[in-house]
Amino acid sequence: MSVRKIRASVVTLALAAVAALGVAGPASATDSAAAGGYVALGDSYSSGVGAGSYLPDSGECLRSTNAYPYLWQAANSPASFDFVACSGATTSSVASTQLGVLSASTSLVSVTAGGNDVGFADVMQDCVLAGEATCINSVNNAVSQMNSSLPGSLDALYDGIRARAPQAQVVVLGYPRFYQLAGSCIAGLSEAERTAINNASDVLNDVLAKRSADAGFTYSSVVDEFTGHELCSGDAWLHSVTVPIHNSYHPKAVGQSGGYLPAFRSAV
Repeated sequence: MSVRKIRASVVTLALAAVAALGVAGPASATDSAAAGGYVALGDSYSSGVGAGSYLPDSGECLRSTNAYPYLWQAANSPASFDFVACSGATTSSVASTQLGVLSASTSLVSVTAGGNDVGFADVMQDCVLAGEATCINSVNNAVSQMNSSLPGSLDALYDGIRARAPQAQVVVLGYPRFYQLAGSCIAGLSEAERTAINNASDVLNDVLAKRSADAGFTYSSVVDEFTGHELCSGDAWLHSVTVPIHNSYHPKAVGQSGGYLPAFRSAV
């Protein structure tokens, strides 16, 4: 038998053995992430405030079965799932109350944090209840904090995550722009106020992207996913001012499934 025939025979036998044993090909990134534990950290945008169907044991954290972390784990069945994101969380409260579930076996972490550090809820309250000048001043104060104190706070949080979960892929998700400018809204905030709020969201997302990159984490924007579904778009995936008030300016269930989930899934 020639050398060429011997080699062909060996290759044929090897392929047959692989088929008989059912040896799988290389695992996808999602498969690898699901093989270990998944931990969902962060604030109300990760807990799912505004999306309804809250887990009974989540209390005031308002963790929703419609939130993107819960949807992702239901579809991918990670080895373990710790859903500890909480409404109202800041970078410091995430660091002090949520990181205990991380470990060396954690393979995937998601986190949204930073909006509450700069008082975005208070900003929106000022914009809704006060005049344009007060609104824009409040937005500018928040932007100042984004550029001054927030980067250090994010660094401290990200260092804590990496220390406790050294092998994990960490995905930092951003925040949507709230308004479609020159949209369908005929009342409410002025166009100048809406523009200022959108610009502040862009600054916040830029800070998150830079700090997460420096930490070696993956940043995933949700701006593209929400484009065409902002307030004043006619097909909003965000609540405007509503009752209960805590739902205001948070994603609806469709914003979690159509906005945050695809952004997270594309990064994993």
